[in-house]
Amino acid sequence: MRTAVLALGSRGDTQPCAALARGLAGRGHEVTLVAAGRYAGLAGPGVSFAPLGVDPVAIMESEEGQAWLRSGPTGFVRGLRTVVEPLAAKLVAEVDTACAGADLVLAPALGAFGRHLHERYGIPYRILQLQPSEPTGAFPNPLLPFASLGRLGNRVSYALVERLGWLVLGRMVNRLRAGVLGLGPTRGSPFAADRRDRVPVLCGVSPLVVPRPRDWPEYVHLTGYWRLSGSGGLGDLEDFLADGPPPVYVGFGSMVPGEPGRVAEEVVAGLRRAGLRGVVQGLPVEVSDDVVRVGEVAHDLLFPRMAAVVHHGGAGTTGTALTAGVPGVVCPFFSDQPFWGRRVAALGAGPPPLPIGRFSGGELAARLRAVPKYREKSAQLGRLLRVENGVEKAVDLIERC
Repeated sequence: MRTAVLALGSRGDTQPCAALARGLAGRGHEVTLVAAGRYAGLAGPGVSFAPLGVDPVAIMESEEGQAWLRSGPTGFVRGLRTVVEPLAAKLVAEVDTACAGADLVLAPALGAFGRHLHERYGIPYRILQLQPSEPTGAFPNPLLPFASLGRLGNRVSYALVERLGWLVLGRMVNRLRAGVLGLGPTRGSPFAADRRDRVPVLCGVSPLVVPRPRDWPEYVHLTGYWRLSGSGGLGDLEDFLADGPPPVYVGFGSMVPGEPGRVAEEVVAGLRRAGLRGVVQGLPVEVSDDVVRVGEVAHDLLFPRMAAVVHHGGAGTTGTALTAGVPGVVCPFFSDQPFWGRRVAALGAGPPPLPIGRFSGGELAARLRAVPKYREKSAQLGRLLRVENGVEKAVDLIERC
């Protein structure tokens, strides 16, 4: 079976898809991972790689991208037109070329590429989710900053987000369908159409972290995390780790705070108030005996060596931290990150989230001092997550369907 696995976004979005691609290749399927060119190394043995020229990290790190990320939910959706649309025609054309000969497409809900390619070529597709986005009364849409709106309100929230998104982006989508794919317009949300057609959904999240809602339809599958093991070691960082007690990791992935210098100072102040060493990624901290700065590093190798993990609450980073079995301090920026911060706290695997807008050395130190009371539950959850095999379950479901 020739399968195209489409990954859109930064490393946290791409790495689980790469794990799924490798799992399919291990079963003898011909697999192509379609992702930003910078992630070619994630493809691995037996997996072909089709690079996308649109680099999500470069977009987010640009001045325009940073203003977009800081613009709040409404501004973020509106900014999709100004930041993304100029690049979208190229992206759609590249995805079209990479997936045209596939027997099956595995694609995220974002962009509805699976549906567009199905209408163009008749290719079957499955929807990939890294956060539970199927309507339910159990919790609101993870993109909204509410813990609960009541069962009816929770269900309505999914329709609200989808309709608002379509209202803002529908014309752009139809322009791309016509101009790049030669397709006619679609009048309503493709997500609603996918549900009418009962398109199978694979959600790469553990039911130990988000229990499967009872009102989900049977074609929505919560498989467990799609984990990709890091290779090699931690290099020069080994000396720092061996030179004292376990440090705290602090890193916000592809999220860049509005004032990175100030946040870096607050991170160091918080670590020192709590009497802890630190491994800091992506912030301009001054290196010292108790704080080291690192570039890109395999989280699955590093996190188990930490006393705690301070992160932005991306779906992938949250899953890796929970699997490592160490407490997490989530500092959400936007999107689904507050949802994951609430889940970590609800599981007893970390303190209440610290939104990046309220980040300070004092607030960080207070949460780090509380870390010991979360260690037992974190370790217990990590042991259970490490014996799950989400990739195997997902591949079984793909082959079965």
